[in-house]
Amino acid sequence: MNWPAIFLGCFVVGFLLSALAFALSAIALHFHVHVPFVHHLHLPHAHAGHIGPAAQAGVSPINFATIMAFLAWFGGTGYLLTSRFRWLALPALTMATLGGGIGAFVVFWVMAHVLWSPDENMQSADYRMVGVLGRVGHAIRDGGTGELIYAHRGARHSCGARSADGRAIEHGVEVVVTAYDRGIAYVRRWDELAADKS
Repeated sequence: MNWPAIFLGCFVVGFLLSALAFALSAIALHFHVHVPFVHHLHLPHAHAGHIGPAAQAGVSPINFATIMAFLAWFGGTGYLLTSRFRWLALPALTMATLGGGIGAFVVFWVMAHVLWSPDENMQSADYRMVGVLGRVGHAIRDGGTGELIYAHRGARHSCGARSADGRAIEHGVEVVVTAYDRGIAYVRRWDELAADKS
């Protein structure tokens, strides 16, 4: 078996596919180009409790970038050991596997700690309006619409608001959102809601 040729083939395939993926991602980021007939590769994700913050953000250690990094480092290490240093196949295979694992780990670490953010993916719970506490910005007339002003993630927001029971609510009154539909928050006075609970 020609081990140097096998290792060299692994290195070339891993390196070229890594470079191609990097170039296509750079093009897609700048120009938003859709490449036809290219589908996403779905691989199993690791359990969040065993990887740390990266897995909690939805990052899998088994992805295209880490597989290609493993292949390139595996092939490069194996090729050098078998052709340049004349190692036997089994020790070279062992060291090439270790080298590929280190390369894949380095790429995964950079992706998980530098490139990906835990805030990258929007969670529906972060934008749930029911239970939000705010103040009436513009008074709500009987059966009419006013404005709710509330804080979310440290920023001030506003939206249309109606009284949940149809009664008027004055400007500046503290309210709680009980329902949200099509950009309109249905609110109740905070003091009434607190009185109902007790």
